[in-house]
Amino acid sequence: MEIKFSKDNIELEKELNYLDHLVIKFCSNLNKLNIKYVIVSGYVSIVFGRSRSSEDIDILVEKLSIKKFKELWGILKNEFECLNTIDFEDAFNNYVSKKTALRFALFNTAIPNMEFKFVQTELDFWVLNNRLKLILNKNELYISQIELQICFKLSLGSNKDIEDAKHLYLLFKDKLNKETFLYFLKQLKQEKNFNLLK
Repeated sequence: MEIKFSKDNIELEKELNYLDHLVIKFCSNLNKLNIKYVIVSGYVSIVFGRSRSSEDIDILVEKLSIKKFKELWGILKNEFECLNTIDFEDAFNNYVSKKTALRFALFNTAIPNMEFKFVQTELDFWVLNNRLKLILNKNELYISQIELQICFKLSLGSNKDIEDAKHLYLLFKDKLNKETFLYFLKQLKQEKNFNLLK
């Protein structure tokens, strides 16, 4: 695995796994339609070499009009099926518009899947507006800022999440924006847990 850092993005070359292929395939459709999104949670650790599986990949998406959502739905249905509903109006009106995630999986599979939801909270909007470009084997993806990701994982508190946070911290500790990192440690009340992590 080779990681290159620049001002605006991270370039990563590695042997792709099944999750990587799933994420690249799904996000390429969002990129085609210029839909703003950000990948958060467990996959951010996994893509950078954390050795564990995941049943879903969490993705936050800008709020779309029903017209734009229908356009996306029409492209996705060529390779993916929605596990919640087969009708795009139902998906839009009774799921994502009501703060409920949709799950998309490749045909004839249920796991792993993409957990798709519109941004809702102030933190969601921050993550989306400050997303980090990841060039994965020349494929363009957008992920959460590493500083927030570490703090958020610490706040979740399970062993799996703490190990995710530890993996990211050890990998990126010399590249972190200290001001941003300390801000989110404080905002999420994770100073004590971070000291234990170290």
